[in-house]
Amino acid sequence: MAKIVCILVCVAFSAPLAASGQASPAGAEPPAREKPAEPAAKKKPLLKPAPPTPIAIEKQELGDPEPWNPAWDRLIEKALPADLLSPERERQVRSLCPRFKYLSDADRRAFWAYFFQALAGAEAGLEPTADVRHKEPAVAVIDPVTHRVARQEGLLQLAYMDSERYDCDFDWQKDKDLPEHDPAKTILEPRNNLLCGINILENQIVTRHKPLLSGSSYWVTLRPGTYGFQHFMKQMANEPASCGVPRVRRRWPWRRRQTPLSEAVNQTRTPTAPAGAQGAALPAPAAAAESPGERASANH
Repeated sequence: MAKIVCILVCVAFSAPLAASGQASPAGAEPPAREKPAEPAAKKKPLLKPAPPTPIAIEKQELGDPEPWNPAWDRLIEKALPADLLSPERERQVRSLCPRFKYLSDADRRAFWAYFFQALAGAEAGLEPTADVRHKEPAVAVIDPVTHRVARQEGLLQLAYMDSERYDCDFDWQKDKDLPEHDPAKTILEPRNNLLCGINILENQIVTRHKPLLSGSSYWVTLRPGTYGFQHFMKQMANEPASCGVPRVRRRWPWRRRQTPLSEAVNQTRTPTAPAGAQGAALPAPAAAAESPGERASANH
């Protein structure tokens, strides 16, 4: 009788324990643990093609099948840092894109892609291997990396000294024995040149809090009032319409007109040269580039 009572008591106590998960029948598998949620995949940015600049259209009409590689637009749009895409940049950018704050992420990326295409058009005529060296003693400076007279090279007319200042992927040790216009030079590779330009612009706008068009810009083509600035503004003629009419056009003669792109190109063929200068049909690298001395003084 005592054994029966003991068995009944044990069964009574073990039942609730089994129900609560503290005990399980012999041979039963423990409940499976829930797997932690996997992190969501990083969303790829939506990219929009940028319009062609007037110089790109003209080069195509003259027989160049691809004066500006669309892959360069995609490279720029993907590489843009978040601070250059932020609506907070509206104050620095509004001179060229008044509606920047209200644009979608894709439209902001397209604006920057077009901006760099226009800058490359004004600086180097869209030629990846273009370069210029200033020999005048008043403006020639020694590049601390090459220990030679500084030379501006590539789509955005940059120098080897920029590799140290702006963390650019230029390797003088690899390039020093290559021919001057060898596309294999690290400074002439469009990817390296354009990514360096993004770093330089981020420094100007975000770090130094300077506007996009500034008298102390790295590029003289972004300094209002200079001859190089005229070339740049002509290349901005076809910027994305979503930006609105650039405010800078209110103070300069290149106002947006509702004209076909072919007519816009014709308007860029006869720029007015300052007194004593010989006008060029298209912006040449030497006409648009600033001296190393000017850049050095602007960046310090």
